[in-house]
Amino acid sequence: MNISLKRTRAIFMKDYKEFSRNYGLSFMLTVPIIFAVLFRSAGPNLPGAIGFLLNLSFVLFTCFAQACLLAEEKERGTLRSLMMTPATTFDVLIGKSALVFVMSAVVLSISIIILGYKPPSLWAFAAANFFSIILYTALGTICGLYCKTLVDASFSILPVSTLFTGAPWGAVFENEYPILKVLDYMPSSQLVHLLNIPHTGFTTEELTKPLLFILAWTVVVTIGSVVLYQRKLKDE
Repeated sequence: MNISLKRTRAIFMKDYKEFSRNYGLSFMLTVPIIFAVLFRSAGPNLPGAIGFLLNLSFVLFTCFAQACLLAEEKERGTLRSLMMTPATTFDVLIGKSALVFVMSAVVLSISIIILGYKPPSLWAFAAANFFSIILYTALGTICGLYCKTLVDASFSILPVSTLFTGAPWGAVFENEYPILKVLDYMPSSQLVHLLNIPHTGFTTEELTKPLLFILAWTVVVTIGSVVLYQRKLKDE
């Protein structure tokens, strides 16, 4: 795996300049913070608030922003030009994912502070968010690579939003509809399980089980995004 920090940084700075000029995406930065303020006004102990906030933010900001950045590149033909440069697959993917990763981490940290949420285990909570940001950035990469325009990216996010954000709600009905049990293995559902662990009396297994599920999803989806990029590279 050959990575050039100089090329990665150049791609990062290019995306930063483009993002700052895109007011629609810039507004998306405020969505998690707005929800955090609304939930806090309803009470910091509002059931399910933190889970809903995180899962919605991962889809509506992390995944959507990444998909839009790539779709915009494809629409203008600059992604094809980037593929033709000496930059490796990892140079491009890391460079184009770094901006969304950093912004997601900062915005979600601010939102969590505003909400006033205190996790039962800080390290497990931080790890879950770290893995989730990578996961949804990779999902956004996949969506963006399949899209040709920004409009396509907007529509591509709908099934992701429905499946990943809605999974924890659908899993509630697994006793009535056993087939919905599969939704319990979605990363968004596992994140909710982690967030619902009591602050006292929890075991290490209760912390590590959801983390391992989220990590597995992250690895699989990230590999999928790399394979898809390399396939698109060969097509070009």
